[in-house]
Amino acid sequence: MIRRLWGVFTLSFYLPPLLLLGPLVGAVLVYLFLRVQVWSKPDAKSIESHGLWVGIIGWMASSLQGAMSTGILKANPSTSNIPTAADQIFTALAWPVLAALTVHALGQWSYPAPKAPRRFAELRVRRIRDFLPRKLTFWTAGIFVYAAIAIASISTMPAYAPVFPDTTPRQFPEYNTGYVGQGQDGRIAGSELAGWLGGALLVLAVGTWLVLVLIARRRQLETLSSEDNLTLRAIAANRLLRTVSTIAAGLASIAGNYAALPAPGATWQSSWFNALGAVNMAVLLVMWWWKVPVLPSLQAAKRSISGTALRADPRTHGAAKLSVSLGAALGIAGVLPLLTLVLWFGFIPAYGQGPITPVIVVSVTAALVLLTIAAGELLIARNYGDPDAPLAWPRQAVSRGLLTFTIVSAAVFAITMVMTSIAQALLVGPPTWPAYLALTFGVGLVGAAAILATRRRRGLPEPEDSGGLDAALRAITMFRIVRTLAAFLLAQSAVMLLGNADAWGTLFPAFSRLGPSPVYMAGVVLAVAAIAAAVTPVRSLFRNVPRSEHAPSAERAQ
Repeated sequence: MIRRLWGVFTLSFYLPPLLLLGPLVGAVLVYLFLRVQVWSKPDAKSIESHGLWVGIIGWMASSLQGAMSTGILKANPSTSNIPTAADQIFTALAWPVLAALTVHALGQWSYPAPKAPRRFAELRVRRIRDFLPRKLTFWTAGIFVYAAIAIASISTMPAYAPVFPDTTPRQFPEYNTGYVGQGQDGRIAGSELAGWLGGALLVLAVGTWLVLVLIARRRQLETLSSEDNLTLRAIAANRLLRTVSTIAAGLASIAGNYAALPAPGATWQSSWFNALGAVNMAVLLVMWWWKVPVLPSLQAAKRSISGTALRADPRTHGAAKLSVSLGAALGIAGVLPLLTLVLWFGFIPAYGQGPITPVIVVSVTAALVLLTIAAGELLIARNYGDPDAPLAWPRQAVSRGLLTFTIVSAAVFAITMVMTSIAQALLVGPPTWPAYLALTFGVGLVGAAAILATRRRRGLPEPEDSGGLDAALRAITMFRIVRTLAAFLLAQSAVMLLGNADAWGTLFPAFSRLGPSPVYMAGVVLAVAAIAAAVTPVRSLFRNVPRSEHAPSAERAQ
């Protein structure tokens, strides 16, 4: 791998340095990060974590949000930069496609080489179809065909010249429903955009095949068994196919957005519906929840410590079952504000129409989750607590990793808040950062109340064979509280970046000359990180929940 990196480094001297410097540095950092995951202890657990990070980083790098309006010629000069020129379209499409494929390739190259004095050859030839998930492969192939048809359908569509506000005639009929005074958007030729999108889809297909060949030809990991090695290749193929499926659906969505643009005229509409964009969201959700295989050596252990196993085991204490079941209630509390907003108002206000609305949604969501956690503790105390039982607090209430992640999230929020306040001071109009700060402070108070409720909850009368049930349940609750606060801080930072792009553009004028805005991309990355943190399971703490030798007396009486 060092020879490969050196070859890329020497090649960069013959190409524009600025064109390759950023991607090269990013590739090296990703490689080193993935290498650290399996450097010291390449066992099944660390290798599983390595594969998870490959999927997360590849998913984050595959975002096409900066290219969704590719080919649209904006009439409003105040609109953010839209890729329309050849270099801008190339950058907007090449970055997510090549970055996602590179991350998955680096995931294979970062596995440790064999260190044993003897190498055991494998007589059976490794073929791609031996580890390729059949059902997911058919889905991915179907999505690629669908994307190719969508791209081909726009190849014959004509170009529209934008109608700028200063040249728009003022003689409109009375029935005009157009966006008067703001101009009318145009678009480039359909054949030109179809060529770019078709090229990106072809590169994506060829790159996917090359990465699958790399997965098949990679050496066996000597620390894993033959079954684990085969499953590991299936896991890598699973994460790769899910990522490229979302990219292909995103390319089709770009074509759909282009095709849905109405022709400028007296009845031109300022908004339109992209049906292929809804298909893109459906593909995203399906691929997000697609099941990932588990290494055979870890499957039995995960099954024994899962929440389903705890609830089904008659030896599990009722308080532990209630704590495990609380996870479903937290999911409902998390999506309830968004569903209420959509069902009650019928739409989600845009940032320009309601810049505070996204911050309110995120804050209310976090507050409801924290209140649900506190209510669960009160319910445990009421049903199973004993005022005379001693309070058992875990030795380490929050792991060092989660605590470090939360501190970093708080630092990111503080930096984003300070920079947003400085940027908004350069604009004309009332600043919105005080509302951000006030809502964040309110959620922090709710989190402190949840921690206090957990700390002062009644103790559980534990039998001699319980093995620290009360402390284990408090550790699970603390994990959920701190996890929610960390995800909330990242989400607030993402909302500030995504909702104040104009202010940041005033503070850093160089950002407006780039293709995909760094501020927007940073907001997308923080939003993805917030979602990933919010859904991080508490499964690792389930093993600390003790089970009695016999079923609890209350359950036996029933």
